[in-house]
Amino acid sequence: MAANLVNAEAVSKVYGTRALLDGVSLGVSEGDRVGVVGRNGDGKTTLIRVLAKLEEADSGRVTHSGGLRLGVLTQHDSLDPAATVRHEVIGDLADHEWAGSAKIRDVLTGLFGGLDLPGFPQGLDTVIGPLSGGERRRIALAKLLIEDQDLIVLDEPTNHLDVEGIAWLARHLQARRSALVCVTHDRWFLDQVCTRMWDVQRGTVHEYEGGYSDYVFARAERERIAATEETKRQNLVRKELAWLRRGAPARTSKPRYRVEAANELIADVPPPRDSSELMKFASARLGKTVFDLEDVTVQAGPKTLLKHLTWQLGPGDRVGLVGVNGAGKTSLLRALADAAVTQGEQQPADGRVTVGKTVRLAYLSQDVAELPPALRVLEAVQQIRDRVDLGKGREMTAGQLCEKFGFTKEKQWTPVGDLSGGERRRLQLLRLLMDEPNVLFLDEPTNDLDIETLTQLEDLLDGWPGSMVVISHDRFFVERTTDRTFALMGDATLRMLPRGIDEYLERRRRMIEAAMPAPAPVPAAKAARTASAADARAAKKELQRIERQLDKISDRESALHSRIAENATDFEKVAKLDAELRELVAEREDLEMRWLELADDA
Repeated sequence: MAANLVNAEAVSKVYGTRALLDGVSLGVSEGDRVGVVGRNGDGKTTLIRVLAKLEEADSGRVTHSGGLRLGVLTQHDSLDPAATVRHEVIGDLADHEWAGSAKIRDVLTGLFGGLDLPGFPQGLDTVIGPLSGGERRRIALAKLLIEDQDLIVLDEPTNHLDVEGIAWLARHLQARRSALVCVTHDRWFLDQVCTRMWDVQRGTVHEYEGGYSDYVFARAERERIAATEETKRQNLVRKELAWLRRGAPARTSKPRYRVEAANELIADVPPPRDSSELMKFASARLGKTVFDLEDVTVQAGPKTLLKHLTWQLGPGDRVGLVGVNGAGKTSLLRALADAAVTQGEQQPADGRVTVGKTVRLAYLSQDVAELPPALRVLEAVQQIRDRVDLGKGREMTAGQLCEKFGFTKEKQWTPVGDLSGGERRRLQLLRLLMDEPNVLFLDEPTNDLDIETLTQLEDLLDGWPGSMVVISHDRFFVERTTDRTFALMGDATLRMLPRGIDEYLERRRRMIEAAMPAPAPVPAAKAARTASAADARAAKKELQRIERQLDKISDRESALHSRIAENATDFEKVAKLDAELRELVAEREDLEMRWLELADDA
């Protein structure tokens, strides 16, 4: 039976007048892999901080097993800004020691792309202070994963990781023996890593067996049994169930927790999108041309990101764009947006972008647009327009769309200045959609959005008629909302991927392996210097070890001589002690010979 690591008994935690945790009892045992989900502000982070004893519960009790080795990744790191990456991650280990550790090599390569940390100006010797929040977060995660723990607690570990980094982290955590509690909005990641789910809602925690897909099934059944009156939410759950059952690409193959009643819920649910109908409607709104690129070169300063690109975004196309950081995904969207805003007058460095005459582009960038802080949420939406046409005769008022994006009637009167980062992101999306665009560029739209808001956004986009390009590290969102995937491979080209993100990861793996240096052609002088330096370090260590052994042997020899003198009349005992002394002398002579050899080489 697995040992219990952490127990929470009747734990409550109140902030202001709101109970985030109300009499919660649960536990984590050896081998548990727990995913924590729930709406933003419902208490996910508070729950894991209380479990990790980073915060005290107002009532109840949290206990840890004796000697528990606990590692925690919080949303705010405690790294020393004056320290180097080497000092924080590797500590005092010598180069040959950490480089000889398979675990350390795997973590550095997986999180930073190489042992020399290619994205950092001085590699491992880069000072932490000037680094971005995303870079600091990866350093904190590397520091945590290099150590050995019984339990790892992670709060949004996939933030600031690209698709490759997230895939590596999933594999790494699957292979670890540590128990895991993880808060994340990345549904693909939850499905790959977790075997249990905690759903934090209104002060309580509902537990489910299995990963994210299993959780969706079980939650739908629980809501059906409870005869919930939340019809909108139930319909969203049914739609997501249908999507999961049809098998999104890269869905995990582990056994599913099936509930017959949940299967009945989705028996009559159609596919998420009627692609042919949306294509017809998009063509009617956009005509034949949206964006045509011919022999285009995209640059960022002196760096060429894309060369000789000929590509077309047609009416109704829904494209997912993936690629390594810095490959040019955002730069490509900006080049297209600049051409659209200037009606084709502003063109890239080389080549030509043709923009359709009817294109109405909405571009959600990674920067949250600033709004007057005194403006209310509803007023900020009504500033664009009061009603929005969703196609097929469907209309929504500003207030209705606000509710669909999680802004309740009370929340709609909240000043913009009082909103959290995630709520501002939602408001930014809302305002874009209210402007009735027919082309959407979404650059990391899932940042700061909880899973419930993501499913509502996906539902809205299912019926949205137009052309769309999505850049996201959220694999589930890309696979759920787009029909085709293109990749920037970091070699100034754009490629279509018929098998989606799985194919992208395979191609990247082959590119990295092909780029690895061949073992043979190293200059002889350099190889000799490297070998000589390594040999010298090893010889120095062995000399020190031999000197310590010789000291110990000398002490043992003195003790044996004393014992022989004390037992001079006991011939049997003297003979035994003499034999032991001769063995010790032989060992000392061998060590002395080895010491002389090493000293000569040094």
